[in-house]
Amino acid sequence: MALFTSRKQKKDIKVSFSGGLLNVESDGKSQVFPLDWYPKLLNATEEEQADWELTGNGIRWNKLDVDILL
Repeated sequence: MALFTSRKQKKDIKVSFSGGLLNVESDGKSQVFPLDWYPKLLNATEEEQADWELTGNGIRWNKLDVDILL
């Protein structure tokens, strides 16, 4: 299971991929998204999954052109 943390942002965000799910932990809350909803993330390499940034509305994977609103 890969675990990625935002180092650029002030907010502590943890993003992990496991069992076909995207797990996002922020501000003591956990949100889970089925990767079936985001086929680009499902089929992405670990390196592509790790390349994300926090935006004003959620998380963005620039190379994959995927946004998740939080």
